[in-house]
Amino acid sequence: MRLAALLIVFLLGLCSARGASSNSPSASLVVPPKVEREFRAAWIAVVSNIDWPSKPGLPVEEQKAELRALIEKTEELRLNTLFFQVRPACDAVYRSMIEPWSEFLTGEMGKAPSPAWDPLDFAIRECHARGIELHAWFNPYRAGFAATKPVSSKHIRKKSPRLVRAYGRFYWLDPGEAAVQDHTVRVIMDVVRRYDIDGVHLDDYFYPYPESGEFPDQPSWNRYRTSGGKLDRADWRRENVNKLVRRLQAEIAKEKGWVTFGISPFGIWRPKYPEKIRGFDAYEGLFADARLWLAKGWVDYLSPQLYWSSAAAEQSYPVLLTWWQQQSQKGKPVWPGGAVTRAETWGSDEIVRQIEYTRQLPNPGYVHWNLSSLAANTKLQKELLRRVYTGRALVPINSGDAGPVSKPSLTGEKKVGDQHMLRWSVPSGQMVSAWVLQVKRGKDWETRILPANLRGELINMKNVSAVAVSAVSRFRNQSPSAIYTP
Repeated sequence: MRLAALLIVFLLGLCSARGASSNSPSASLVVPPKVEREFRAAWIAVVSNIDWPSKPGLPVEEQKAELRALIEKTEELRLNTLFFQVRPACDAVYRSMIEPWSEFLTGEMGKAPSPAWDPLDFAIRECHARGIELHAWFNPYRAGFAATKPVSSKHIRKKSPRLVRAYGRFYWLDPGEAAVQDHTVRVIMDVVRRYDIDGVHLDDYFYPYPESGEFPDQPSWNRYRTSGGKLDRADWRRENVNKLVRRLQAEIAKEKGWVTFGISPFGIWRPKYPEKIRGFDAYEGLFADARLWLAKGWVDYLSPQLYWSSAAAEQSYPVLLTWWQQQSQKGKPVWPGGAVTRAETWGSDEIVRQIEYTRQLPNPGYVHWNLSSLAANTKLQKELLRRVYTGRALVPINSGDAGPVSKPSLTGEKKVGDQHMLRWSVPSGQMVSAWVLQVKRGKDWETRILPANLRGELINMKNVSAVAVSAVSRFRNQSPSAIYTP
């Protein structure tokens, strides 16, 4: 009897020291609130030094400081995704054996910024340390400015000039050339394989925006026709772009199924779609059939650039947003791009209103063009944090919807006073993108989203009745919560 009593005392003391596990009766009654899901993103443009770096040729430490400051601002504003431009014009903002270093880093195409400096790798690590996704942003066909500085011998204009066309202010790869499609896919898949990115993003430049004269793709068009092709020239151009979109989605999904693939097309598909809409015709002008991509499910999401206000008579933001959502026959999310660059003119209320419109959709989300403008607008930042981004949110679940993670194993140990050390883990081999830590103080829950490499936290348990920890997979699925009760 004495031995049994001592054993009971020992076990009670152990529970007191370590807290109740998720298997205890009290833990089973705890249900943490559901974590909000919303895509909150911003673009960082490197081309022409729009967002970063502030000018070419900065010392590496200054480039790092500027980029880190933008990423810290992303975290501060409770955004969860960055579109980081890694290929402005057939050049690289990362270490590439295929294309030369970008001139926007050093001022000279092909010149490495430093032997030990890889901006993409740095951005990924800084983002992931803060629980932010990084989507690598590529321009598929732009090949440089007509007035550019000397061209590197590694650039495609030097290596394969037959694939490049001069048109207007830029040089362009010809989408009608099979070798161009192969090259573009090779560049993008090289990044998918070598870097721990969370997504691949393409912008709105396919065939170029019309300038003086016809785009000079006569050689590839002639070969198509002589080989027996039956499409007219406009449909042939659209099919060239369609092939690239379909191929990229398939190859990305095969290589890393959790890497999402999205595009931000021009915000108007065609004038009169819907009826009151007027403006540039991207279907005819860029040969970009973005409605088809969305309807067929060839993208994981679409971010049409809706850079107009809610009050615009012929380009109404809510009218266009509703129309785009209606085209999503496969249920792919529509996360519109919004022009925070115009917030000074429109006022902060317009941006808040646009975000609130997206919350009427099944998978809400909004992409801010661009991050440097958002970072400079303190009034808008305050309004966003006060009115719409009041707490953290998880990125919506990947359409692949695979690879769930197990409920974490959770242990707690009382340290000094009210301080308890909590540690968590999942079985080895399960890929985690983030942890959700939820603490109940009184009647209220506090929710934090922690980076994947953090496996423990010292928590002040004063007035805390429960702590919940769940894991988020690379496919963005959330596991059941493990509960700790002090």
